[in-house]
Amino acid sequence: MELKKLKYFVTVVDKMSFSKAAEELHISQPSLSNAIKNMESELGFQIIERNTRSIKLTEAGEILYDRAIHLLSEMEVVKKEMEEVKNVGKGDIRIGMIESVKHWLPKVIVQYHQKVTDMDIKLTEVLSGNDVKNSLRNYKTHAILTNQLIREADIETIPLYNEKLVLVHHESHPLVNMEAITLKDVIKEPFILSTEGFQTREDILHAFELENVRPNIKYEIERFETALSLVRENLGITIIPENYLQGPHDTLIRSRTIAPTALERTVYLTYMKNRYLSPAIRSFLSAITEFFE
Repeated sequence: MELKKLKYFVTVVDKMSFSKAAEELHISQPSLSNAIKNMESELGFQIIERNTRSIKLTEAGEILYDRAIHLLSEMEVVKKEMEEVKNVGKGDIRIGMIESVKHWLPKVIVQYHQKVTDMDIKLTEVLSGNDVKNSLRNYKTHAILTNQLIREADIETIPLYNEKLVLVHHESHPLVNMEAITLKDVIKEPFILSTEGFQTREDILHAFELENVRPNIKYEIERFETALSLVRENLGITIIPENYLQGPHDTLIRSRTIAPTALERTVYLTYMKNRYLSPAIRSFLSAITEFFE
C-alpha cells in the first residue's frame, strides 16, 4: 500500500470531508475518492462509510487510521533525520531550556564555540512536562534542559545538578525581621505559585505537605519573571530557584532560605534515545554534562 494513499486516507478522516481533504491535498475530489476506493479494493473491505451528509470510519477503518498515523509519523522522523545527516558539517542546534539555566548556559556556549564554530544555536523556553515531551518527539528541539523528571522509554533523562528553592518577598515585608522562617510562618501570606503541570509546583506543594500545612495560593503563573513582578508590587510571596536570582541586584526584593525544609529541585538534560544526532550536536551535549563533572 502506497504511503501517499495512506496520507489521503488520514486527511479525509481528519477533515471528515472529501472536499476539504481534496482542497488541502491539492487534488481533485474525484481523484481522492478513487484513491480511497482503490485502497478498499486492495484491502478487500470497506474502511469509510459514506452518506450525503458525513463520513464515518468502519471498525477496520479505525484500526487502519491508528496504524497509518503511527506509520506516517515515523516517516516524518526518517525524513528529518536524513535532513540532519546532510547537515553534519554545518547546521543548527535547537535547545529547549528553563529560565534558571541562563546563568551558566552562555559559559558552555563559549567553550563549545572554541571547538565548533560553524553551528548556530537556537534557544527556546520549554517549561511544562508535556511541552518537554512534545517538543522532543516532534523534533522541535534536539535536547532540553529541564527540571521535569521525564520517565519515558524513548527519552533519555540525565541529572545535571541540584539547585535550592528560596523564599522571595518584598523588601518591606514583615518577614524581613525574622531570623529564621519556616513554611508554617508563611501559610497565611498570599502565595504565588507555578500553574499545574510544572515540576516546581509539585516540589513546593510536597514540601508544604511534609509540614502538614497548605499555602494560601493567590496567584498562579508560568514564568518566574511574572512571579517577581508581583513580588515587586508587594502582592505576595513566592518560592523560586536560587539560580534564577543571579544577576543585577534587585533592591525591591529579598530572598531567604527556609528552615528546616531542604527545598531544592534537580535540573536534567533530556533528549530522544534513538534519534540521530550529528557529531556536532553530541559534542554540545557532552559540553553540558562535562561542565558539571
